[in-house]
Amino acid sequence: MIEVHDLTKKYGDFYAINKIELKLESGDIFGFIGPNGAGKTTTMRILATLLNPTWGEAYVAGNSIYTKPKEIRRIVGYMPDFFGVYDNMQVIEYLEFFAAAYRIQGEERRKKCDEVLDLVDLDFKRHEYANTLSRGQTQRLGLARVLLHDPQVLLLDEPASGLDPRARIKMRELIKQLGSMGKTIMVSSHILPELGDICNKVGIIARGELQYSDTIEALMDQLRKQLVLRIGVTENSDAAAELLRGLPIVDSVETGDPLRVTLHEGHRDPSEVSTQLMQAGHRLTMLAEEEIDLETAFMKLTQGMAN
Repeated sequence: MIEVHDLTKKYGDFYAINKIELKLESGDIFGFIGPNGAGKTTTMRILATLLNPTWGEAYVAGNSIYTKPKEIRRIVGYMPDFFGVYDNMQVIEYLEFFAAAYRIQGEERRKKCDEVLDLVDLDFKRHEYANTLSRGQTQRLGLARVLLHDPQVLLLDEPASGLDPRARIKMRELIKQLGSMGKTIMVSSHILPELGDICNKVGIIARGELQYSDTIEALMDQLRKQLVLRIGVTENSDAAAELLRGLPIVDSVETGDPLRVTLHEGHRDPSEVSTQLMQAGHRLTMLAEEEIDLETAFMKLTQGMAN
């Protein structure tokens, strides 16, 4: 659905993005992660045909950003991180105005506006003035606007920026719902745990260069070279720690409650650890693999690469 090859944007000697390579399939929800100024917005604006690259190529549904920008705009919905609304215009009027811009006419226009208002749970605000909405409601109105022409691809730039926890949860559930409808979604965010919850793929960008682009599972496997276990025992944890340090497969043991046990690279089976502890008379209260979350992955891949 989206293919990017060698995509580069320069401003003088500064590379906003540098040789980006990316491929997204239909139905992917792609989390775009990076610090401020890393190149996320630049990439999205190029894909939305609002900005020309210095060189490189990008295709959306097989359409080149150079030769078929109008076709791309018909199938893409782009939501910037900040956008204005018109004063003294009701929510329904705001949507009908943009529906008219998409050449949606007559009864079909009102039907589309009603559908997107219902989808983003703003029907109860249809006759309120758009500039009186809360930040979260304004974000949902912006999403409703880009859904009017039923785009195949959504480019959402920081849709949860500035939202309170309740509004973020609503936005997250809405993005999930849109993904279940088969839309291809690229969403950038600084709230990494939420991206891990809704996305099947992630891209990590720093200093304009894409450090990683693949599934979340593949990212975790790449970073998890050693198995780390959390182990709890009913009593005498110091003795349990000493026993574990003597096992050939154990690389290190950190004391605490629970113990944090790191196995040597290549050892993925924790059964020997539990067997040795039980044979020594220890009763286990916990034996679990320590998960690597998206925040940990981001910090590891961008270590020493502050913009």
